[in-house]
Amino acid sequence: MQSNKHFLVFLFALLCSSISLVAQEDPIKPLPIKAVKDSITAPLLTFNTLNDSIAVDSSKVDSTSGKPPLLLDKIKYKAKDYVRLSQKDNKIYLYNEAEIYYQDTELKAGVIVMDYIKNEVYAGRLKDSTGTYSQLPYFKQGTNEVRPDSIRFNFDTQKALIWNSRTEQQAGLGQLGSDAMKVYAQVTKKENDSVYFLSEGKLTTSKDTVDPDYYIRVRKAKFVPKKKIIAGFSNMYIVDVPTPIALPFAYFPLSQGRTAGLKFPTFGNDPQRGYFLQNGGYYLPIGEYVDFTLTGDFYTNGSYGFRGVSQYVKRYKFRGSINVSYENLIRSQKGFDDFSRTSNYNIRIQHNQDPKASPNSRFSASVNLGSSQFFTNSLNQVNRNNSQTNTFASSISYSKTFPEYPSVNTSITLSHTQNSRTQSVNMSLPTLQASMERIFPFAKRDGIKKGIIQNTNIQYDVNAQNSITTTEEDFFTSEMFDGARVGARHRIPINTNFKVAKYLSVGFNGSYEDVWTLETIRRRFDEEEQTVVTDTISGFDRFNRYNFGASIGTTLYGTFNFGEDKKIQAIRHVMSPSIGYSYTPSFEQFYETYTDGDGEEVQYTPFETSLYGRPSLNRGSSISFSLQNTLEAKVRNKDSTATEPKKIKILSNLRFSANYNLEADSLKLSPINMTGATEIIKNVPINFSATFDPYAIDNNGRRINTFNVSNGGGLVRLTSARLNTGFSLNSEMFQKGGAKTKGGERDRTPDYGANPFELDGARDGEPFFKDEEEDGDKDTPLYNNKLPWDMRFTYVATYSNRNREKEITNHSLMFSGNVKLTPKWEVGFNSGYDFKNKGFADTRLNFKRDLDSFRLSFDWTPFGRFERWYFFIGIKSSILSDLKWENRSQPFSSRR
Repeated sequence: MQSNKHFLVFLFALLCSSISLVAQEDPIKPLPIKAVKDSITAPLLTFNTLNDSIAVDSSKVDSTSGKPPLLLDKIKYKAKDYVRLSQKDNKIYLYNEAEIYYQDTELKAGVIVMDYIKNEVYAGRLKDSTGTYSQLPYFKQGTNEVRPDSIRFNFDTQKALIWNSRTEQQAGLGQLGSDAMKVYAQVTKKENDSVYFLSEGKLTTSKDTVDPDYYIRVRKAKFVPKKKIIAGFSNMYIVDVPTPIALPFAYFPLSQGRTAGLKFPTFGNDPQRGYFLQNGGYYLPIGEYVDFTLTGDFYTNGSYGFRGVSQYVKRYKFRGSINVSYENLIRSQKGFDDFSRTSNYNIRIQHNQDPKASPNSRFSASVNLGSSQFFTNSLNQVNRNNSQTNTFASSISYSKTFPEYPSVNTSITLSHTQNSRTQSVNMSLPTLQASMERIFPFAKRDGIKKGIIQNTNIQYDVNAQNSITTTEEDFFTSEMFDGARVGARHRIPINTNFKVAKYLSVGFNGSYEDVWTLETIRRRFDEEEQTVVTDTISGFDRFNRYNFGASIGTTLYGTFNFGEDKKIQAIRHVMSPSIGYSYTPSFEQFYETYTDGDGEEVQYTPFETSLYGRPSLNRGSSISFSLQNTLEAKVRNKDSTATEPKKIKILSNLRFSANYNLEADSLKLSPINMTGATEIIKNVPINFSATFDPYAIDNNGRRINTFNVSNGGGLVRLTSARLNTGFSLNSEMFQKGGAKTKGGERDRTPDYGANPFELDGARDGEPFFKDEEEDGDKDTPLYNNKLPWDMRFTYVATYSNRNREKEITNHSLMFSGNVKLTPKWEVGFNSGYDFKNKGFADTRLNFKRDLDSFRLSFDWTPFGRFERWYFFIGIKSSILSDLKWENRSQPFSSRR
């Protein structure tokens, strides 16, 4: 402080003298002293002259050293309490909230001492009377940050010694806090801008920076920020207890984005196949938009499996993935009775084009094909969720729109459907579709259309395909094309509508179809073999068909008012009856005959194998009836501030339909179909349907041409019915806005059951366990008076009485849910019960535990065909995701 006072006095005297010189009015008079030139010349001190003035051995000079031992920029410094300059020690002392800035280097600490001769700084903490440390040093150079206890740094050499350093490195694909590697070291030597050497270091991803729940102790390591850590002997500590998990040397990648590297496998033992390694392999990024992962499974008895996964994405263009799996599974040992060898494969491809890429064309692909028993027989846990898949479906399509009037939509599709139970395969290679938009030939394009003529519209569409039906055994062989069928259908629909008497809507419609085929048949009776021979004729052929119809309908409204003072103020009933007529002529011209062994002529059509049906031999003339109902209620709103009553849909859709065949000689009236839906219970949609037959049946269960009411029964017979509903429940439904505090404010404590359909609030692309840094630190107390939970139910019941069996053919309840015992404990279940067959469906129980840096899960299927269990515990961070332990039982089929 004394030196500061002297400096201020000197500055004040200098300022006053300058002012006095400027303020003088008289001109300055020169003194009568003769100027004599100094014989001593002071040299100009430059960097080169300084080097030349020092006699050194040129052989010992490092010619590669490009940094001069001088400061290249100004040093800015400040402190809260004082800045003291010591000329004796050639040092500057900064105390309390001291800061130094030099180029891209920033240093903050409680105490900083700068040696301006050696160009070094020393920074440390402050210690109060209670022994508590504060204002730990903060060192930043470029983008690298370190928080040590003390540091020594040289501005010339850029080297530093750091004691008890703490730094954080983001790594992996994500930028979440859970993917940050915390690096601690007792002593750190900074060699240059990109290389550090650590002594007695700790590596962890724990959020607790003071007392981490786990860490990896490294004795010596080389640390390259944002790239890697290469260490010697390292072992893992859990709550400061050493574990036998150790490596003689270790490599930890810290680079952000995608980096090639090995995937650590899972170890285990299978009773039938021996010891195994699963899901080990290599990850390789290919360019900017594509990556590739190759993993494999290996068993000591010779079984193996490979999986290749490639993902690609280009913003605003497309994204997709390719997944190819192959497994060669050997059971038991060669020479034993239970020895078997099976080969399974599966190919899955997903491709989605961004709509912004091309507004008038689109390409998409969804492929899932392979062996029927691939997921069922697979021993890998990654295939567990697909073990009950019975149908594989694939579709690859390209569509293009020609927007000029009239616009045309075209598409080419390759499709595939495979049933894993019957092992049948149906493919369309390809299907071509094209459709023209509706045009009104008798009206202006932008004008108002009135009347039967102006409302007449016409369309055109074509559908052509090559259909293949084969089996899994013949799949990918030449035999799969033996049953291929090729055909096309052209269709031109014509419609018009108009109003009659203001309230009746009348419509006329017609349709013309032209069907093409490349294969027809011919039948003849073989006198020698006494059998009917069917010959296949290759070549183009065609037939046409057409129909027309008419309909008339209206809408009726009925309102029943009960008064605004009533709870139910009104009920509104909307009915939409309609009646239609359709006519289809017979097409005998497309039929031929042959004489059978009894001399009788038998009619047949050469187009029986057509992809689009056959021409009708019987004339069709029928009348259709339908009645659609909607029932709504207006009830008094519980909200006193509401100005309108609340509307409730009692029946959102109740429809009755039937047909009367004018051409039939008996049983002209078809069964009456009823469908309906209601949501009279909030958030519980109920769908129901039923079929009523007006005709009676005989003792053999066949319909007879006698009305049921005339046979001693009711007006109609209930032959089938179906009821299904699905709804969800959660703990929030039984709460009224949460607990209130004494002041009347609602308790704003986070509710862990706020979203029952997202585990821990996780969304697509986020980890299952949320980053604690988003919500702040939280303990894991038990819930006091509420337990967040959610459940989902699906109920289905079907009834059949076609032959007086009066049987419930399906009666089942499926349910699933989650219960959060604590903010970090969750129990989930998925099951169902078949009341018809008296048994449970596939039942799964899962338990999940958030262990801060670790996650624990246990998945258990206690009984059934897929009885098994799976246990996993591992680090949540993607950087150290290979530090895990998992164990599982074997599938029930492998234990028999």
